[in-house]
Formats: sequence, C-alpha cells, structure tokens
Amino acid sequence: MASINVSYLFILLFLLAFSANAQLSSRFYSKTCPKLESIVRAGMAKAVNQEKRMGASILRLFFHDCFVNGCDGSILLDDTPTMRGEKNALPNRNSVRGFEVIDDIKTQVEAACNGTVSCADILALAARDGVDLLGGPNWVVPLGRKDSRTASESEANNNLPAPSSNLSTLISTFAAQGFNAREMTALSGAHTIGMAQCRFFRSRIYNDTNIYGAFAAQRQANCPINGGDNNLAPLDSTNSMFDNKYYVDLTNKRGLFHSDQELFNGGSQDGLVRIYSLSSLIFRLDFANAMIKMGNLSPASGTVTEIRKNCRVVN
Repeated sequence: MASINVSYLFILLFLLAFSANAQLSSRFYSKTCPKLESIVRAGMAKAVNQEKRMGASILRLFFHDCFVNGCDGSILLDDTPTMRGEKNALPNRNSVRGFEVIDDIKTQVEAACNGTVSCADILALAARDGVDLLGGPNWVVPLGRKDSRTASESEANNNLPAPSSNLSTLISTFAAQGFNAREMTALSGAHTIGMAQCRFFRSRIYNDTNIYGAFAAQRQANCPINGGDNNLAPLDSTNSMFDNKYYVDLTNKRGLFHSDQELFNGGSQDGLVRIYSLSSLIFRLDFANAMIKMGNLSPASGTVTEIRKNCRVVN
C-alpha cells in the first residue's frame, strides 16, 4: 500500500464524489455561488482557530444529521410548539454543538448568494473543512442538497448508535444506512478528534474489563461514579489532531467508549483496526470514501424540502 500513488487516490476520490449520486455535483454552485467553498472554509478556519474542538463538533453534527432521514439539515432546526426536533434527542441533548458556527457561515453565504445554498450543503462542507484543518484528509463534497422542513426526535433516538453499543449493534446500525462493517470502522475513526462527556463513558471506565487499568484510573479522576456528567475527556490521546492514534489506542485497550473498544475486542474488526493503527494512509482513504458515501444519504421520498434562509427555522 505504501507504493500507491497519492495523486491517483485523489483522482479516485474526486470521481467517486462526482458520480456517487447523480443528483449531487461538486460544481452545483459554480455559477450561482462561486465563492461558497471559500466562505465556508474561512468560517471554519476562524472557528477552529478559536477552539480546535469545534472541528470535531461540526463533524459530529454532520454525522448526526445524515443518520436521521439523510443529510437534510434537520438537526439544525429548533423545536416548535408542533415539532419535537433532533436537538433534544438523547444522543444530542446538551452535547451536539457548533450551531452558532453554522449560523455565522450561513449569514456570510446569504450575503453573497441570497436564497441559493442549503444549510445541509453548508454543514457538509464545514464538516470536511474541519477535518482538513485538523490535519485530516480532504475530499470533494458533492453538493445540491435541500433542507428538510421537519425534524424527528424519535428518529434521532432510534437511528444514532449509542456509546454503549456492542459490535453486532454497531454493524447493524450502520448497515441500516447502507454501510458495510469496514466503512463503519473507518467512520468510527472520527473519534480521533474531539472530547466526550463523562455520562457517555462512565460505565466503560468503571465496569468494563477490557480496559487498561491506568487509563481507567486516569479517566475516573475526572469522571466520578456520581456527578460530573458533563466533565470532558479526550476521545483519543491526540484529540486535536486528525490521525490514526484512535486505532493505536484501541489496540492498547484505551478506547474511551464501550462502542469504541468493541472494534478491537476479539471480534471481526480486530484485523482492520490493526491495519489502520499501522497505516494512516489506508485509514485516511477509507475515511474519506466513507464520508463521501455518508454525504450522499438522501431524505426519504416525499420529504418536503426547501433552501432555508435561517438554518434554525423553516421559511
């Protein structure tokens, strides 16, 4: 694999991005909003410069959007008297963040190209740029998504994988979205950046046996059995840098979530985790391919969509 031509890999990623979904195109806004990508990039650079964690937060926001009725910007909608949206679903409540960053970028985009670019497309670009700004791979983002006019708390509760998931549940949850086990394991590598709240990993550090003792003790110091639910810990040992250290940590029983360590626990993904831990190039390629595929998840047929002027409310 070390001899693979990197230029060839980039061309392959471009072709996959351009052809994966006939309704999306990397040049969708080339005439109607030619400065779109530079505006989004500038907004994300500002946000990440202020707080590196924001790159991970926007990536998580995109993931949690796409896994609920496709990449339609539904997670950005505020609740209304007649709609319980996704922000307060159990996997998202008081943990998804970065809405203000998307709002700021949307304001800049609207000033340049009024009523032209969807919030869903802005989020897709912002997620890619956040990864790239933290040292991760770059990929061509197909564009042309529309924004949903509704969101679903119940679907968010049902569709998003939990930090307590076992391997079979992870495989089936991702399979329901069209991903195979290799793609699931690559996408889990998003946990190479960012932080997690104590409430999501408390059970892991106190109850799991497949955990390195010193690592568990280190995390317990900031995550007591009772209280401290929102105390933060890094998702891997280089959490401000997008690299393959997440997989190295898994091979050393240092996965923060139970679901993380399930990828390396005597199961079907052990071999792939070892490959990723030894080859950043293979991981980066697989991750970029899986992100392109995730970005092509579409809303269900019949979903009413629009180009929102404000990402938090329907027009």
